[in-house]
Amino acid sequence: MMGAGKSAVGRQLARRLGKTFVDSDHEICERTGVAIATVFEVEGEEGFRQREERVIDELSRRSGMVVATGGGAVLSSATRSHLRDRGLTIYLHARVQDLWQRTRNDRNRPLLACADPRQRLQDLLTEREPLYREVAHLVVNTGKPTVSRLVGTIIEQLGIPADATRDGGDHDPAPASAASA
Repeated sequence: MMGAGKSAVGRQLARRLGKTFVDSDHEICERTGVAIATVFEVEGEEGFRQREERVIDELSRRSGMVVATGGGAVLSSATRSHLRDRGLTIYLHARVQDLWQRTRNDRNRPLLACADPRQRLQDLLTEREPLYREVAHLVVNTGKPTVSRLVGTIIEQLGIPADATRDGGDHDPAPASAASA
C-alpha cells in the first residue's frame, strides 16, 4: 500500500542482505522517461498496470534482488502469481491513519488526487488487503518503528542470523508483532 514504507524498508533490507534493490515504480519511470503521474495521465491506470505487470514479471525472474512493488501491483492475478511463486513476498501492513500521515503532503500520488484522499486510502486498503495477504509469505506490521527496526524484525522473522547480514548484529530489532487489519 502506498505509504507503507516498501521502498525505504526494501532499500535497507537489500543493503543488509547484500542484494540489489529495485523499485518497480522507479523502473517504470526509467523505461518510460516520465513520472508515474504522467503515465497515469497519458495511459490511465489500466495502461500503467499493464506496464507494471510486465516489469514485475521480468524482475521476479531474477535472483539476488529485493523488489519494492507499487501498492496496486496485486490487482493483477498474473502479478500475484509471480510474487507468490517466484520469491519471498513480505507485506508491510499499515493502518490507514499511518498511511494518511505518510502520504497526505505527497502530490505525486495519482490515486490520491481526489476530493477525499483519506477515504480513498481506506477504500484502496479494503480492496487490496485480502490480495496482499494472499501473496504474502510474511506479514509485518509497520506501526511506529523506524525503518531500521522494521528491517531487523524482518531479518529476525526470516530466521537469518544477525551476523549473516552486512551490518552484523548492530541493528535494533523490535519484537516481532502480529499484523493487525
